[in-house]
Amino acid sequence: MTHSVLLPTTGSWDDIVAHAELADRLGYESINCSHISARDSFTTLAGLAGVTEHARLATAVAPIYHRSPASMAQTAATVDDLCGGRFRLGLGSGHRITMSQWHGAQIGRPQAEMRENVSVVRSLWSGRSATDGARWRSQFGFVDFAPRDDIPIYLAALSRGMIRLAAEIADGIVLWACPSSYIRDVVVPEIAAVREAAGRDPTLFDVLAAVPAAATDDVPGAVAGVREELHRYFGLPFYRAMFLAAGYGADVAAYDAAAGDRDARLAAISERFVFDLCAIGDPPTVSNVLDRYRQAGVGNPMITRIRGTDFVPTLHAAADAHRLMEAEATTGKVVQKP
Repeated sequence: MTHSVLLPTTGSWDDIVAHAELADRLGYESINCSHISARDSFTTLAGLAGVTEHARLATAVAPIYHRSPASMAQTAATVDDLCGGRFRLGLGSGHRITMSQWHGAQIGRPQAEMRENVSVVRSLWSGRSATDGARWRSQFGFVDFAPRDDIPIYLAALSRGMIRLAAEIADGIVLWACPSSYIRDVVVPEIAAVREAAGRDPTLFDVLAAVPAAATDDVPGAVAGVREELHRYFGLPFYRAMFLAAGYGADVAAYDAAAGDRDARLAAISERFVFDLCAIGDPPTVSNVLDRYRQAGVGNPMITRIRGTDFVPTLHAAADAHRLMEAEATTGKVVQKP
């Protein structure tokens, strides 16, 4: 059991550095950056390599369609070298609209192309070319530089098919906007089925799940911040399908019915959904929600900042919750939360 943090690549660089340094001091397992329309995630992590010492640095996640496999392998190996072997490559398929509009790239068959892309990247790290793929091929070879050939790869997944692919070919899974109930009822059983069928221990597969969190007295303000962040995902097909599978069809229907009315679309995201997904409130409440995620099968909750809230107390609250959990595991006694 461990815990991680997702740092946005937006805003002040000084704030990003300060939060990374704090997370590193507090013992977070990894510092993750998503690949959005702000700073480049790989470049950001390369910059954080010099101000952190212990935490892994990871993309959570980079879409496979924005770089060729050779470029992905080369960039990941470079960041891994800069941070002394602490890098982890998180990959996802992205979304058809963003891959098309941002990169002029078309998503074909996401699962098949993800499988092939990961195979090519790993081949290049191992010094082998990969020339027989249907979409991804490369004869790239490193010159006078030997990358680590076992850099961990995690896959972002929402659907059952991609979850099963991650359990088969990756070292872990990255989950975003997945309520704890969906993780318990869908994600963890799918992982266990694949791993057990292959004779592999499901407990050795890392489940890294984003938990939007805010240790705050202003619960309504944090809920409003969550809705501001989440409403865009209700318009993306991959997320909509997951929300439906998670039992939030009423939220999706209300969102659709409010077309053209932004305030109504924000309100369509129910508090039931928000509090299933998020850890909002005083530190004991944050701790209790993280416990719920762990009980659902998440070995590595990834704390994410909620818009409009102060991230520093949240980082401390989540780290304190982790220390209490470790103390209980060590002593076998329940430690009273403050």
